[in-house]
Order: sequence, then structure tokens, then C-alpha cells
Amino acid sequence: MRQQWWQRTRAVPIPEPEDSILFRVLTQALVSVGILATDIAAETSLSLWAIPLSIVGATWSWHRRHDRNIPTKFALAIGMLVALATFFVNLVGNRELNDTRMVLVELLIQLQVLHSFDLPRRKDLGYSMIIGLILVGVASTLSQTMTFGGLLLVFLAIALPVLVMDYRSRLGLSRSSVSKSSPTKLTLRRINFSSLPFTFVLTLALGLSIFAVMPRFAGYQLRSFPMSPQIRLQGEFNNRQITNPGYVRNGARGQGRTGQAAGRARNGEAGQMDKTFYAGFGDRISQNLRGELEPKVVMRVRSQAEGFWRVQAFDRYTGEGWELSKNDQTKTLKRSEWSYQFYLPQVTRLNKTKEVIQTYTIVSELPNLLPALTQPKELYFPTTEVAIDAEQGLRSPLELSPGMTYTVVSEVPYRNRTWLQRAPSEPPKGDQRYLQIPPTIAKKVRQQTKEILGKSEKPIESPYEKALYLAQYLKQQYTIQPGLPLLAANEDLTEAFLFKYKGGYPDHFSTALTVMLRSIGISSRLVVGFAPGQFNPFTGLYVVRNIDAYAMTEVYFPKFGWFAFDPIPGHALIPPSIEEDQTFSVLQRFWQWVAGWLPSPVAGVLNRVMSAIVQWLAIVLAWGAGLFSRGWVGLFIGLISATCLGFLGWLSWQGWQKLRYRRWLNKLPPMERLYQQMLSWLAAQGFRKHPTQTPLEYAKQAQEVQRGDRSTIEAISQAYVSWRYGGEPPNLRELQGRFRAMKQIKNQVRS
Repeated sequence: MRQQWWQRTRAVPIPEPEDSILFRVLTQALVSVGILATDIAAETSLSLWAIPLSIVGATWSWHRRHDRNIPTKFALAIGMLVALATFFVNLVGNRELNDTRMVLVELLIQLQVLHSFDLPRRKDLGYSMIIGLILVGVASTLSQTMTFGGLLLVFLAIALPVLVMDYRSRLGLSRSSVSKSSPTKLTLRRINFSSLPFTFVLTLALGLSIFAVMPRFAGYQLRSFPMSPQIRLQGEFNNRQITNPGYVRNGARGQGRTGQAAGRARNGEAGQMDKTFYAGFGDRISQNLRGELEPKVVMRVRSQAEGFWRVQAFDRYTGEGWELSKNDQTKTLKRSEWSYQFYLPQVTRLNKTKEVIQTYTIVSELPNLLPALTQPKELYFPTTEVAIDAEQGLRSPLELSPGMTYTVVSEVPYRNRTWLQRAPSEPPKGDQRYLQIPPTIAKKVRQQTKEILGKSEKPIESPYEKALYLAQYLKQQYTIQPGLPLLAANEDLTEAFLFKYKGGYPDHFSTALTVMLRSIGISSRLVVGFAPGQFNPFTGLYVVRNIDAYAMTEVYFPKFGWFAFDPIPGHALIPPSIEEDQTFSVLQRFWQWVAGWLPSPVAGVLNRVMSAIVQWLAIVLAWGAGLFSRGWVGLFIGLISATCLGFLGWLSWQGWQKLRYRRWLNKLPPMERLYQQMLSWLAAQGFRKHPTQTPLEYAKQAQEVQRGDRSTIEAISQAYVSWRYGGEPPNLRELQGRFRAMKQIKNQVRS
């Protein structure tokens, strides 16, 4: 029995192997790029063992490609079952319950390494190509830097010849003609490598063009919540403590650190600011600091909308800085062990809001304060406890360290200027702390504020318009002064800013505006956070640096909440908000980059044209979305409209094709033009000339199909050959007449 089974096994023909070394090498390179891309994007080290072992397997399989390799196949099958079992174990025991991509990546890499030991056939190489493509796709979702862009270009450059060789292998072109002495000679010679660079550039250009014009609908994005693995804390969470590495505490830099940091300010005291960390974060801050920050990236943000990444707000003005008067009222929030979700307290407002999801990845050390868009409602964070202070600032039990990731879901309010103009200037729930200013400067600042408001051409009544006017006035009449000396003892920051120096550091503008608004009875506070940062259209991330941190003024409007105003020169008066359409954000940013290289007059004209195009596209898309949201009637109207637009597009395409064809005919010699017209007409009749046929061969075959027109077809074809290859002048008038008569007879027969 055993001998019979073995004989039947040996009688089964061996699958025809793939003999192209180049095809195998390029496929292996393709998969290696995919493994390396996931390694770099996820910051792992899988490629250190997977790539060398895969190369060893591919080399071994090449030398054994003509053997049955039955023991090897059994061993590989067992290895794949073990890999599959490991996959399910990791999937069930995965601590990152919301992100199983790396578990899938590990499985695919393990299968590829095992699979590399048995690659005899073309379709087996196809499996490896698919694995490489999946790995690159996963890396694109994990990557946060432009390093992935370089690997993607390498992947594309390898993929093009691999696809060509795969197609040739499917057709059997390389196998049928390969010699045993040189299995790669014919394959290399038959592939037109000179056309691959052009194909590469064309593919890249088309991909970037589609990427630029593709609309970005925030509502259509996948609702996934990336986050770091859970962190187990040691000790009790002190929710009142804010640890800013930029301050010196008790002679040490940051909380719980050792070593001296001479010359730097303690928490809330005057001195020299740290060159790395923004000093505006803490339970008490001093704005009597001098120095400049050295730029460095602190975090990357993926958000459905651009905005001010709010960190915290201050309510008590100290004369040279700010502090939290109700830091002892900070509340600790706990979540369950099986869910990473925190539900944050919400206040009901009259505003229309929009849900915006943001994911923050920390790049360098930050305080234990969590940046987030205004009015966060859900938090996905890797600790079991967080805290929220009286000013809606979020706190972590520990400092934010590099590599940490968390997600926030915010209900961002729309800024309706008409509604806000009608809002009174009442403090929230009668809370007078948002009107607090030192008595020594209150009268002087109030008088100055009223004088500034009196300069307006029209009386300003609403608190909203007063805040806008004062912010704009500070931008225009006061200047940034980086060389400002330290304040003298008992000297007030706002008083020195308004009357002595006529300017100051950027954050001083926001402090002055806050105090001026308070002096006339408008509730306000100082808010600190990060500007959106630099948007990278290729990664879809906002790259935020420490120099993007600054302070603004938040003003309270009863029943509507807090809204920010930015008085700093060079900044927009109103911070970025959800009112700005983000559908074609990549196209807009790409155009801004291009416009920066053009002369100002040309850029101005083209800017207006580009803005009109983007607005028109946004209106069309909004109209279409509105139709599809009106039930069945809107659905049918939308489908009919789309069909009509498609038909008009088809008509336009046909018209353009005819115009292009006529222009091409007009450039041809008369005899060539007549011959091409005949070919086009015959093709419309269902008889198309094959590229390998000569004119006389085609004429002979056409006579058998077009029996009534054989003499005309033969005459035009013979005249074309005599003119083209013999230089004999044709009788064009007679031939053109016969061609017109032939078409008329055909039309009469049809009618």
C-alpha cells in the first residue's frame, strides 16, 4: 500500500516552476520593502530576522525548484498552522484592543518567511506580491513621517517590472523560449526597461493628481480610536499636580527630577525660560520670563478638522502671570478595566456643534496636560484615571512621554456671529472670578479701554463686537518686542504693556486683552494651547512644534459658552474653526505651495480662480449630499442628475474626440487623409484593420465583406500604396468622388 501510494505520488507531474531569476529577485525585493515599511512605520524590528531569513528561503527554493520537496511542504504546513495559532492567541490576548493591525502584520510576515522556502510556480510569487502590497498598505496607516513616502516610491519602482514579468509569465512568453544554459537572458532582452521610467513618472503624476483633488469628507472617515497600551500606575493619582518639565521645582527641573538648573524660573516665578518647554503650562505661570524657544516637534495630530489644540485656561490674574484659583476643585474621572473610554462632563448650549475626532501622538516630552479641541466629550487614554479641572482642562496621572497615543472626541461649537452679538455680558452662574483684576490698575485700564472703543466710527454695544475691536486694535497699534526687560518689583504686566512699552511678548497681548475686557465687565480668561501646526498632505497629520504654543483670550457668552479671540500680531483674529470647509484641503494647500513660487500679481489672479473652483466644487458636493439625504425622492433626483451629468460628459468626450480626429486628419497629406477616412468608415461598419495587415491584404479581405464596394476599396488602397512607396501622384478628385458615392450607397441601403 505504501509503495503504491508513493508510485502514484511520483506519477503526478511536477508543477512547472518559474525559471526567471530576475522575477524571483524583484518579488523578494518587493516583499522586503513591505516588511521594512511596516518596521519603520510601527517602530518595530521584525525586518532584522524576517528579511534575511526570507532571502535564505528564496535562495533555497530556487535551487530546489525542480524537486517535489514533499517533506519540506509538510514542514511548511506545520509551521503555517503554528503561525495561525499564534495569531489567534495574540489576537485574543492583545492589549491594544482597538488596533490589531500589528498582529496581522506579524502573521503575514511569518507566512511570507515560510512561503519563501517553496516558490516554484508563478502563482506562488503572486502570493508574495499580495503580501507585500498588504504590508505597504498597513504601513501607510501606521506611518506618521515622510519616510514612508520614500519607501512607497521604491515599492512602486520595483512593482512595475514585477507586474510586467508576471504578465509575461501568465502568457508563457518567458517559459517557452528560455534556454537551460541561460534562464534569464531572453527575459531580460524581451522586457522593454526603457519605457519603465516613463511609466513610473506617469503613474506617480496620476496618483498625486487624484490624491490632490480627492475630496476629504470628515464624516466618511473610519471611526477608529488609536491609543497606546494600558499603563499601570504606581502610587496614588494627585489630580492637583501639574508637572511641567520647563519649570524648576525645589532646585530640580520638573517634578521628581534631580540636578541643578541654575538661572531658570521656578513654577510661576520670574527668570529665564527653558529653551525647550513652553512655560505657559502649570497651575501657576509667570509671564515675566525672557528667552526664546528652540524649535522641536512635540506631537503629531490626526484630526477631522483643523483647530486650536487647547491645553488649559487660567482665571486669576496675578499682575505678572496667571494661576488657577480653583485647582483644589479638580475632579478625578475613572473608567472601567475593560474599556478605554472616558465620558467627560458636558454643558448644554444653544450652539450647533460638530463632532470632531482627534488622535494625538506624542513625539517629545510634554507636561501631564492633554491637548484637545474645545468641548471634549469622550477620551480614549491608556490609564484608568484622568482628571478635569474647573476650566475644562484635562490632566494625565503622568507626563506625556514620546510614543504615547490617545484619542479625543469633541463636540466643537459653530461660531455664529449673529447669535453671539445678541448675547449679554453676564458671568457664568454669577461667577465673578472672570472679572477679577488688581484694584491698583482697574481704573486706569478701564479708562484706556473705553477711549479705544470710543475711536470706533460707530458705537459698539455687544460684548462680541467689543472683543473683536479691542483684539484688532492691539494687533495694529502695539508691537512684539522680544528684547523687553524684566518687570520691576510690584510692576504690573498689563500696565507696562499698555502705557510703558506699547507692546511685549506674544502672550502679553492676550493677557492685556483679557484684563481690558474684564475692566469693562466682560467675563474672560486666558487659554493656552497649540496652534494647528504644519499640515502634511501626504501623511494627513498636523506636525506641532513647541514654538506653536501660545495664549489667547476666551470670552464667555451666556447660553453659548466660551469663544477665543487672538490679539497677537501675525495671527488670525479668529482661530481656525470648523466653519472652514476641509473637503478640498489638500488641493488648497498644494495650490498655496505652488502660488508661493509665482509673482504676486499672477498669484493673486490665479488665487481668485482657484478659490472659485474650490467653492464651486464644494457647492456641487453639498447640493449632491443634500439630495441624497432627502429620502427616496432625493435619491432618485440625485441618480437622475448624476446620469444626466454622465451623459453630458460622454457627449463632451465624443465631441472632443471628433475634434481631435479632424485636427489630426488636417495635418496629413491628402492621399493619407483619404485612406485614413476610409479605414475609419470601414471600422464603423464593423471591419477594423489589424495592425499587422498591409494595405493590400486588408483591401483583399475587405472586398470579401464589403462586396458592393470592392472596386472603390481596392482603388483607394492601390493608390495609397503607389503614392506611399512608389511616389506616384494619385487622382484625388476621382478617388474622393468614388468614396463619397460608396458612403451614399451604403446609407441608402440602410434606409
